[in-house]
Order: sequence, then C-alpha cells, then structure tokens
Amino acid sequence: MGNISKHKILDQAKESFSKEDYKVALEKFAEVLQNFPNSKEAYNGVILSEMAMSGEGGAEALFDYYEILKEEDKEEADAIMSEILKNMDGTIEQLGQVFAQPLRERLEYEDGILYSDFQKLLDEGGDFKEIFENIMFSTRVIISDRDDFIDFLEKLIEHDFADMALSYLENALSVYPSDKLLRKLLKKLAKGKGKNS
Repeated sequence: MGNISKHKILDQAKESFSKEDYKVALEKFAEVLQNFPNSKEAYNGVILSEMAMSGEGGAEALFDYYEILKEEDKEEADAIMSEILKNMDGTIEQLGQVFAQPLRERLEYEDGILYSDFQKLLDEGGDFKEIFENIMFSTRVIISDRDDFIDFLEKLIEHDFADMALSYLENALSVYPSDKLLRKLLKKLAKGKGKNS
C-alpha cells in the first residue's frame, strides 16, 4: 500500500460514505480490503456501500450505528456489524410482506395479543419484564401502529431487552430508512450498549 496508510484510506472511505458518495466509498473500502484481506472494517464498509448504492434502506443508519459502536470498542463493533449484515438477508422482504398485509388478515393467521391489550396489562400495574417474558413464550405482540412500535422499542430498551430491540430496529429501518425517530432510537441503543460493555 506504499506510503498511504490503511487508516488514511479508511478515513477517506468513511468521509465519502458520509457525503453519500457511495461509489468512491466502495472503491476506497475495496482498496483497503485488497491489501488487508482480514480488515473487518473494510469488509463491512464494502457491504454497507453496496447496500447504499443499490438503494437498500437502512445502510446509512447502520453506518451511523457502526461509527458510534466503534467509539466504545472497535473490535466488538466490527463483530456486531458483521453479525448484523450476515443476518439481514431476507429480513427486508419478510418485514415488507408483514406490513403490507391488513391487520385483520394478519390476526387470522397469527396467534397473538394486540399491543393495546398488552398496554392494558401494563397499565393495570403489571411488570413489563414479567409480562413480556410470559407473552414471548406463549404468543406474540401484534403491533400495527407506528407510534405503538416506537413505544414498544423504547420499553424494550428501558427494560434491558437491547438485543431484541436492535433486531426489531434493524428490520424496521430496512423498510423505513429515513425515519428520524427510528434512527434516534438506534443511536440511543448504541450508546446504551457502549455503557454496558
């Protein structure tokens, strides 16, 4: 790689990505990967750049999340992002199909509890963790409203179900990539994970 360091090119790649110049970002990440085949950061950068170039939603939010995680623990951030990208295949289509179905139709096929009913249990003084764990093992919570979904995610984060919240968020962001509230929650979750590590 001559006089130009790996870190300098990675910085240029990240800067290009931030400026939404995904083609240049991809080329820079690929250049690092060519010379340093074991660089997880370059590998993840290539995938995120390709996602962004193909117009796949969620790439920008994931990139932001990745940057926040790296401030806390770079190695862990690389591992977490690799895992997320590996698990993303197929989730976009699945989630799109779920949201496309009318609620009543979904209820016929799914055995579940509506979020409003779940909320009633909480309002009656129930413990979120206890109620949610009981529901998780026997049925599922059905959410049809965006505000309810945001509320549910905030409760998951608040009650230490961070990994589950992250999984829901990744799926939601792949369908609604520019949703400001979802991106804000993703950042909140990343900061929380950083504190706990």
